[in-house]
Amino acid sequence: MVAVAVVAVGRPHDADAKTDANPGPRDVMVHLFEWPWASIASECTNVLGPKGFGAVQVSPPQEHVVLPSAGYPWWQDYQPVSYQLTTRRGDRAAFASMVQTCHTAGVKIYVDAVINHMAGGASTGAGSAGSTYSHYSYPAVAYGNNDFHHCGRNGNDDIVNYGDRYEVQNCELVDLSDLATESSYVRGKIVGFLNDLISLGVDGFRVDAAKHVPAADLAAIYGALNGSPYIFQETIEGGSGEISPTEYTGIGDVTEFRYGDVVGNAFRDGNMSGLASLPGQMLVSSGDGVAFIDNHDTQRNGRAKLTYKDGTTYALAEAFMLAYPYGTPSVMSSFTFSNADAGPPAASNGTTSAVNCSSGWACEHRWRTTANLVAFHNAAAGTALTNWWSNGGNQIAFGRGSAAYAAFNRGGSLNRTFQTSLPAGTYCDVANGDFTNGTCTGTTYAVSSSGTFTATVPANGMVALHVNARTSGSGTPTTAPTTTPPGSCTSVAVSFGVNATTVWGENIYVLGNQSALSNWNTSGGVALSSASYPVWTGTVNLPPNTTVEYKYVKKNGSAVTWESGSNRTLNTGSACTKSVSDTWR
Repeated sequence: MVAVAVVAVGRPHDADAKTDANPGPRDVMVHLFEWPWASIASECTNVLGPKGFGAVQVSPPQEHVVLPSAGYPWWQDYQPVSYQLTTRRGDRAAFASMVQTCHTAGVKIYVDAVINHMAGGASTGAGSAGSTYSHYSYPAVAYGNNDFHHCGRNGNDDIVNYGDRYEVQNCELVDLSDLATESSYVRGKIVGFLNDLISLGVDGFRVDAAKHVPAADLAAIYGALNGSPYIFQETIEGGSGEISPTEYTGIGDVTEFRYGDVVGNAFRDGNMSGLASLPGQMLVSSGDGVAFIDNHDTQRNGRAKLTYKDGTTYALAEAFMLAYPYGTPSVMSSFTFSNADAGPPAASNGTTSAVNCSSGWACEHRWRTTANLVAFHNAAAGTALTNWWSNGGNQIAFGRGSAAYAAFNRGGSLNRTFQTSLPAGTYCDVANGDFTNGTCTGTTYAVSSSGTFTATVPANGMVALHVNARTSGSGTPTTAPTTTPPGSCTSVAVSFGVNATTVWGENIYVLGNQSALSNWNTSGGVALSSASYPVWTGTVNLPPNTTVEYKYVKKNGSAVTWESGSNRTLNTGSACTKSVSDTWR
């Protein structure tokens, strides 16, 4: 969870195989953050299943508060009103259909389960299914005042001292009514909710804010669940005296927040040689930890060292996570944003729009260096780190036994003969080309009988080979990749910023000659945020390597005022992100 405005938020996810929790042999999960159920179903069929993803983490499916006055922020979904399966992403029938469609594609569903609390006291109005409620009264669940903790500290019952176990587990997380999970009645309600989801085919749960619930309470709840759902718990490591994630590894897997810090810093700063000893730098073992570069909270609260906004550097870090043997990888995929509170693309009533990866949705999981490295990860499952090489700083390479080999370069162009444990053959570089039916759209490399191959790895690039992507060709072992460079995206997140003074009631929009910019239609356009006034900002996905014409307008009711001068132009280029800074004219 994370504190936002006056109400609340939620957090992230995932972990690796062990006796108390096993995600299975295809363990890569993707968090399709705030995606509607119908779009997830389509993605399972068309992308996730074919690419080898094992599971999707979906956003909370229970009825939540609705906050139009706050612009329908993303965190409203982490304030439950009831356990009815009606949200801005779809109803119970759509949810059940999604689960079955994803199962048909070989993809599991893990639900983000909010069981520590209900809504915040500042939230009002009917919930997403129409239920009424107040801070300590939720008639649709039959929760009343006595079903919540009232810690009697700090004036408003909020947690202040995270080093105080009692406060963390009995006081309120940013005003959210804290459920008395030691109560058999409350546990019964929570178990009923989770078992209902299991009856619809849900395969596991990411337990939100697990650190705020005693491990014994959670163990009792898990023990009453039907079947053997995979469970991973959001447990943020704090400072001295705070509750440790290690308290929860005996009952499920835990989110390893150190991973994004260590790997993110290494790729951001180009100092990657220390990653050879990565497991020893983590708090929990590989079998207990979920690896992630960023998640929906760290994207927005500033903790993430890298996000989709960092383009190629982020893409390389995500690919490393899939190539290196630690934990269960959790890939982040959400929507573009400039305002950290902003909700997903939506209709005027707050209902989430269908996902369109060229308009408002980041779709990081579709980047080639992520999507194709899932098959690399699956091919290397169960193998150890081998053949490590480093230049001592910004260039590394390593193998995964005789199954796979990858090289990462955050320095200048690297030409080298690499020693691997791969069997002889011709391999598709899946970081720079797609392998289908024995053919490769990119560069291939010939691995000799002694396991060597020679490659030129471009600056800020990578090479990835695995045994399930071998071709019948002779290979081009000394040729640099000629296809789209690593990290290039099917769209470019262009961040617009314009310094413009306005009068009360005026808002700034950007329009242009692209459909995402409404094709100059003044009834649309991309609304910019005034959070940094007088600089108005906003982000929109545009096609790569495209010259775009655009212009800013002021809207005040039905009145539209164009800025003066000729159309502005920009070329989106091939990176994943681009920024422009203008002044109204």
